[in-house]
Amino acid sequence: MNSSGVYLERMLSFAKQAGILAVDLIQHSDPGLKKDNTVITLADKAISNLARQTFQDFLSHPGHVLIDEEDSRSKEYLDQKRLEQTPFIWALDPIDGTRLYANQMPLFGVSLGLIRDLKPWLGVVYFPCLKELFYCDGEEAYFVQNAFSGQEIRNKIVIEDEEPSARSLFFCNDTFFDKFYWGDKDFHIMINACAVVNCCWPAVGRGIGCFLRCHLWDFAGSWPIIRKAGLDLRRISDGKVMDRVEADLFDKEPVWHMKDYCLISSRRNFEKILSKIARRNPC
Repeated sequence: MNSSGVYLERMLSFAKQAGILAVDLIQHSDPGLKKDNTVITLADKAISNLARQTFQDFLSHPGHVLIDEEDSRSKEYLDQKRLEQTPFIWALDPIDGTRLYANQMPLFGVSLGLIRDLKPWLGVVYFPCLKELFYCDGEEAYFVQNAFSGQEIRNKIVIEDEEPSARSLFFCNDTFFDKFYWGDKDFHIMINACAVVNCCWPAVGRGIGCFLRCHLWDFAGSWPIIRKAGLDLRRISDGKVMDRVEADLFDKEPVWHMKDYCLISSRRNFEKILSKIARRNPC
């Protein structure tokens, strides 16, 4: 088994176990609020601990670091020199869509990305209640229904560059309308309150793209997946493709939060989508 296979096998095993934990805890997750007023549950803590146990042998090596939403030490790694000296960066969101999860809604996911030499490489995103798995093995990306069961249906994700139309959906976060207007006459916007849904669903044709400004761990798992689907993460300011981790792309407070607003879309659709977005207070 090559190196990607070794890592991916462990990542998939982790996703399966994390999904079991999330489902087991969803009805008694004891939700609370962190200092930044975001939600945290028992499942977030349990899956974070599971990751450290599962990948302990890798993380004991100086060439590996784990950037985990639930680990305050993650801010230590937001340093370009240190990043360049770290061949493997693991980025974990134990529960993405935590507010949904805390309210016992099924639209949440476990996301884990492995970044090699600062570029997206392997990714696993699992939606336990939907039994849907997205993953990238470094060469191809796959969408699996009835994941981790005897009835799995696995399909390779292929490039399907949908022309925007009245049937199209475009995903955004719940703070979008604080700063932007949306011209929705041609195609329509949808708010899922879950970053990994917004990132993964366009990869299988459930939408034409998404708007985001989030943390590294929110998109690291889906990052290599969307690229294999012919989509890219582009800054709305200049259209530049975000294809590697650079410290100056992220805020120090909140830590690992993107400085710029971005779109996930195909190259063809980027300008079409961007034309529908207008700032409330241009600056």
